[in-house]
Amino acid sequence: MVSATLLDTAIDQFGRLGFEGASTREIARASGTAMSSITYHFGGKQGLYLAAAEHIAAQIRALQGEPVARAVAAGQQSREAAIEALANVLDGLAQMMLRPETESWSRFIIREQQSPTEAFELLFTRAMQPILDAFIVLIIRARADLARRDAVAMAILLFGQAMVLRAGRAAVCRALGVDQIDEETGALLRNRLRANVLCILSEKPQ
Repeated sequence: MVSATLLDTAIDQFGRLGFEGASTREIARASGTAMSSITYHFGGKQGLYLAAAEHIAAQIRALQGEPVARAVAAGQQSREAAIEALANVLDGLAQMMLRPETESWSRFIIREQQSPTEAFELLFTRAMQPILDAFIVLIIRARADLARRDAVAMAILLFGQAMVLRAGRAAVCRALGVDQIDEETGALLRNRLRANVLCILSEKPQ
């Protein structure tokens, strides 16, 4: 069985240094794993890189999969239920972005966003797309006036409001005059995010 420590170390190293800069020898050393184990399980650096992407995707699915599925089901009951369900999904996403372990995930993912490889396809299809699809379904239920393309655009931008809590962490802290996002600051941001989505989705269809 492949060690989670190895994959977590690989995510951290690839995120900090990029694919070219990271060394499988250093990843093995830092994780207490033999180099031969990396070769045996992954075939080399590229295989380890893709496994690291899959490990991120699996952890996101573990955190978001069930709550998102429940929200989509609940949102089918009415327009109001869809609005509340989407607010809950967005809050769950925000909470994930505030978790310490997502720091290393974000470095890896941001590199893939800027210069997509096979790993991006894996991350998008297995982790991002299911959440984005849920956003779209709930937005369409809440805002029947929107064309699908508009609903997709709204989903992307709402998604981004949660993402900034991790990808834009330094700017968030600087703007709020804090050194880190503590529990009180996190609650402020989550409450504001919820208010934003309720305001946007509560607009009466024309």
